[in-house]
Amino acid sequence: MKDKVIFLADIQSFYASVEKVRNPDYENQPLVVAGDPERRSGIILAACPIAKKFGIKTAELLWQAQMKCPNLVVVKPHMQDYINVSIAISKILEQFTDLVEPFSIDEQFLDVSGSLSILGDEYEIARQLQQQILNDIGVYARIGIGKNKILAKMACDNFAKNNENGIFKLNDTNMEKLWKLPIGKMFGVGKRMAINLQGMGIFTIGQLATFPVDILKKRWGINGEVLWQTANGIDHSPVSVKTHDQQKAVGHHMTLPRDYTELEEIKIVLLELCTEVARRCRNKGYMGITVTCGVRGADFDAPTGFHRQITLPIPTNFDMDIFKAAYELFLRHWDRQPVRSLGVSLTNLQTSDCYQIDLFDNYLDREQLNHALDTIWEKYGRTAIFRASSLTQAGQASERARKIGGHYK
Repeated sequence: MKDKVIFLADIQSFYASVEKVRNPDYENQPLVVAGDPERRSGIILAACPIAKKFGIKTAELLWQAQMKCPNLVVVKPHMQDYINVSIAISKILEQFTDLVEPFSIDEQFLDVSGSLSILGDEYEIARQLQQQILNDIGVYARIGIGKNKILAKMACDNFAKNNENGIFKLNDTNMEKLWKLPIGKMFGVGKRMAINLQGMGIFTIGQLATFPVDILKKRWGINGEVLWQTANGIDHSPVSVKTHDQQKAVGHHMTLPRDYTELEEIKIVLLELCTEVARRCRNKGYMGITVTCGVRGADFDAPTGFHRQITLPIPTNFDMDIFKAAYELFLRHWDRQPVRSLGVSLTNLQTSDCYQIDLFDNYLDREQLNHALDTIWEKYGRTAIFRASSLTQAGQASERARKIGGHYK
């Protein structure tokens, strides 16, 4: 059976590239996209290739980047524009194949196996795709090629991004190039996992590929086998346009504009987060049964916080149900230290068209209230109606409504 041909198309420095298209005056200048330092979100979200030559990296603090490059152009994010551009790129990719699977806002998988007889070999298709994205959008795509998604992803991340033509194919004939890389370069291995693997004497991807899989499974269960398969370039998951149809969780997280120390202030933000999670659940047609509350402390030198969950007796998409559970978790696990960020999520989702009800609770009244709220928000926006507590100094509902993904639209 002939191998499939899978692409992973990744846009170079996506946010920064879009900003340079928006303002051509920035074309030859070192540019970064960063959050608002006045609201404690001065983190580098994207750096253009010119800025990266100064040693600037994604996720570092803005002031550190400015120390490296005093002439740095700093642009606040425009999330709605990035979403619009991502959608436009998807439409271009769909001209090459009907099998396009978004992986992130700037990365998408394509299965071009059925297009080879029409558009040429994989390299020709990759070049055509690059050129059309550059012509139509003005941004540059790097393309990893493999017989499955894992190989395409690692080909892009480790080789195509460093290639002059931005294209690289990883297959059985050149796997030694991948195996020579440090274990931290493998997809799915973060800093903590890299340390764990190094503690077992595994320092390269090749060493993981030849490590006894039974030992890995004994330590990490199924995840151990996934690590071994990834190192060996094994991945049976197809490129599917329906991958994201069934959502696993609905959550909301925010970094606070200052350290919150008072319970009453934290309670206000927690309720706002629960209201937003409930609204998004209803909008997507879901109910959930497991509530998770996460907190991060303000002290980076001595990290504090927790991430705990609780299961409800019946599924819900009502904000007060979620809030009561999240607040209970918060009271139980909060160490009374200043809080820097809060998060709430609802998991174990099911569709809301058919669900079990509580005989001792009038769900009809709740549904009517939710429907009224959702109608107002849809027609007039998220700030059209909210609780009076959100008008206090602690409230963040108005500020959050101006953002997408934690950043301004």
